[in-house]
Amino acid sequence: MATLGDIGLAAAINILSALIFLVAFAILRLQPFNDRVYFPKWYLKGLRHSPTRSGAFVAKFVNVDWRAYIRFLNWIPDALKMPEPELIDHAGLDSAVYLRIYLLGLKIFVPITLLAWAILVPVNWTNSTLTKSDLTYSDIDKLSISNVPLGSLRFWTHIVMAYAFSFWTCYVLKTEYAKVAAMRLQFVASEKRRPDQYTVLVRNIPPDADESVSECVEHFFLVNHQDHYLMHQGVYNANKLAKLVKEKKSKQNWLDYYQLKYSRDQSKRPMMKTGFLGCFGEKVDAIEHQIAEIERLTKEIAEEKQRVEKDPKATMPASFVSFKSRWGAAVCAQTQQSRNPTLWLTEWAPEPRDVFWNNLAIPYVSLTIRKLIIAVAFFFLTFFFMIPIAFVQTLASLEGIRKKVPFLKVIIDEPFIKAFIQGFLPGIALKIFLIFLPTILMMMSKFEGWLSISALERKSASKYYIFTIVNVFLGNIIAGAAFEQLSTFLNQSPNQIPKTIGVAVPMKASFFITYIMVDGWAGIAGEILRLKPLIFYHLKNFFLVKTEKDREEAMDPGSVGFNTGEPQIQLYFLLGLVYAVVTPFLLPFILVFFGLAYVVYRHQIINVYNQEYESAAAFWPDVHGRIIFALCFSQLSLLGLLGTKHATQSAPFLIALPVLTISFHLYCKGRYEPAFTKYPIQEARMRDTLEQAREPNLNLKGYLQNAYVHPVFKDDDEDEDEDFMMKLETDSVLVPTKRQSRMNTPVPSKVSAGSSPSLPDAVIHEH
Repeated sequence: MATLGDIGLAAAINILSALIFLVAFAILRLQPFNDRVYFPKWYLKGLRHSPTRSGAFVAKFVNVDWRAYIRFLNWIPDALKMPEPELIDHAGLDSAVYLRIYLLGLKIFVPITLLAWAILVPVNWTNSTLTKSDLTYSDIDKLSISNVPLGSLRFWTHIVMAYAFSFWTCYVLKTEYAKVAAMRLQFVASEKRRPDQYTVLVRNIPPDADESVSECVEHFFLVNHQDHYLMHQGVYNANKLAKLVKEKKSKQNWLDYYQLKYSRDQSKRPMMKTGFLGCFGEKVDAIEHQIAEIERLTKEIAEEKQRVEKDPKATMPASFVSFKSRWGAAVCAQTQQSRNPTLWLTEWAPEPRDVFWNNLAIPYVSLTIRKLIIAVAFFFLTFFFMIPIAFVQTLASLEGIRKKVPFLKVIIDEPFIKAFIQGFLPGIALKIFLIFLPTILMMMSKFEGWLSISALERKSASKYYIFTIVNVFLGNIIAGAAFEQLSTFLNQSPNQIPKTIGVAVPMKASFFITYIMVDGWAGIAGEILRLKPLIFYHLKNFFLVKTEKDREEAMDPGSVGFNTGEPQIQLYFLLGLVYAVVTPFLLPFILVFFGLAYVVYRHQIINVYNQEYESAAAFWPDVHGRIIFALCFSQLSLLGLLGTKHATQSAPFLIALPVLTISFHLYCKGRYEPAFTKYPIQEARMRDTLEQAREPNLNLKGYLQNAYVHPVFKDDDEDEDEDFMMKLETDSVLVPTKRQSRMNTPVPSKVSAGSSPSLPDAVIHEH
């Protein structure tokens, strides 16, 4: 059991680590040669230029202005200066609303912390229950509900506080939901024109023996959306082509490296081995080998493009369909298109940056099977991860099991070693176990077949959240209680075990405090240092960079990382709400996390991150729902805990609280969630009217023509792509019909009138 001294040592270590990271960042960001590492967003916007171009030689690499070092902490007020509207214009609504999650944490927990420390801490502290018991405890537990005697009337205080905390949380959640919904509608209304505003993704297009997929799409939408249909872009299985292009780019990077190496020392030609990882195989001239590989890949890419162009199997039963207005797209995206609800499925197309092209090649019929496979795999992943969690708990409770492992007694009894192991090591060990988890969960989401990067991140975040609850939270509480009270469990009657667990659950607060300090203090401070991008940028800059374009590609601005960041935040909401009534001592540590993280991520969003997509805060319903879950979980856990404390008179008054909370959630879901899932027809018509008045001669077809062409066909370095692009455009517009019956095309296409069947022909055939 970690004592106050252990927590103090852990706090000192993590505060020192955080300060080292922050000071190192504050100094490194001032150096000219690191400018592209710590301010890449401004370079990508073209608003900042390399400071290494002019001045003395030393000044190109080191900041020699001593006054800059006096102001080295100015990054903190600078990060807070930019007003939110300007931040939205600068970084997008997704980034601005993501920051509001940290503000939401501060809004909820600052009043709760003040109230809990003013009322609950004195109520808990002024008892002697633990002192008179045989349980293992520390001074922290004396501040918790565990120190209140069984059947005490003091539990009424905890119940009243539970109601107060819940009502305050719901009030803040409602206010924030309304604010974010209004921000989303305003952002969509004032946003610049984007291809996805006019485009719908159509999937599960039924096969036709007489027509290609492109012809089927043309005819279907000319009949059912004849006044609004504009054009469509077919979807192709270009995954193999994308791999070849990626491999060619990698070979080109190696060629640039070897050529740069040879230009610096022409006395010796660079050599390489052709085997695994360049460690085995025949030794050859590196430059000649890479040139030969690039020529081979260029030929294979050309052949693969021809195959995609001619092979009907490469055309997927899906298409991006664009309309003449936002209104037309909104109607199509939000209505059922066919009598058979499994055919002609429509949804809003992701913005072109957001499309995950690899998954467009997955047949729609296989998606259900894929999701079932991943559900089973995720269950086993979550279950078997309990093994390392239990191991972590043995580290967290060495003092409690010292009697079971006598040979460790000499080491454990050393005060500093004991404090280090119990106060610091458990948190860092758990953090290490979780490093590879986001990659695994993202691979699972990709296998499920989600079509956009934003959807992949949201689904990965959901898995990460469930995993975190089961393993990091419940796993540590259950495994921790078992290890902590091992002797007690073995020497008491079975009907006393629930009581022991009820007392032991709040005792795990000490472990979560150490985890918060490692993950939420030192971890967040380490994020701003950007050590990995810093090292990789300078390696690329030295070995690969020859031009300004190369230098720009060497930058790694990264992004917010919703799939990992949001579940991490939600864990702190869960911990704060669960322990607010049970162990208020934990709350200040959570406040430090929310405050530090808000400043750090605001700086990163302004200066570093370059968001891959813009979903207009589509993730907020997930954020709201998870906080509601945490609130209900905290209420039910408190109800169960009071049941073990013989609070039979007061505990039943908590039953109404989860019911009220769920009712509140259903109200918010009905009132605000439609703003995140549907696009109002009224809003679409208004925007179309304004656009028509401002730009009556807008060439919308030209604007949308190549918006949803696969990126591998947009390679500007290869002239042969132009012919293929023309073929794609022809597929989207010129559609000579082969159908025996033309009743589905009663009018000529306004886009391709010369190629569509004329009205008289259709009438004659019909009669």
